Amino acid sequence: MRTEINGNQVELMTGDITRQQTDAIVNAANGSLLGGGGVDGAIHRAAGPDLLEECKQLRKDFLNNEYLPTGEAVLTKGYQLPAGYVMHTVGPVWSNSGNEPGLLANCYQNSLKLAKDKNLSSISFPSISTGVYGYPIEKAASVALETIIEFLQDHHFGKVIMTLFSEQDYQVYSRALKRVISD
Repeated sequence: MRTEINGNQVELMTGDITRQQTDAIVNAANGSLLGGGGVDGAIHRAAGPDLLEECKQLRKDFLNNEYLPTGEAVLTKGYQLPAGYVMHTVGPVWSNSGNEPGLLANCYQNSLKLAKDKNLSSISFPSISTGVYGYPIEKAASVALETIIEFLQDHHFGKVIMTLFSEQDYQVYSRALKRVISD
């Protein structure tokens, strides 16, 4: 599914984010930036060991060996990935405390802002926080798409792809996109 927002494109697709040929792909990272499971592990494996080394250096130089805060975003090279860059962002762990939607929106918004600041014009996102972090996918899809569309309404960017893991995830995001663009 594709739609146009203010001259920008939004596309939903199923597939492997590590094979996307956009300027950047987004890593649903853990705060350590040192790899993990799910999307994070797949991106680290596909990018090769240089990604881990850059993440270690990033933590040392800019984060004082601390964790990347939830909702923030940092950029590294893509190394062996088709994408030139990897945008790392830490999504919220679902606890139904009420602050998760704002934190999740920050993941998308900060990633898009950083990509625009670096003059990138295409980015691929996974469904952030809907795996082991337990964010309900229906709620996450609405937050993600509302945030992306709001950003694209205010900025000339280019292309945003939601690269979804399964056909079931695609259907959830497709329904959410239809709702968001009809509002």
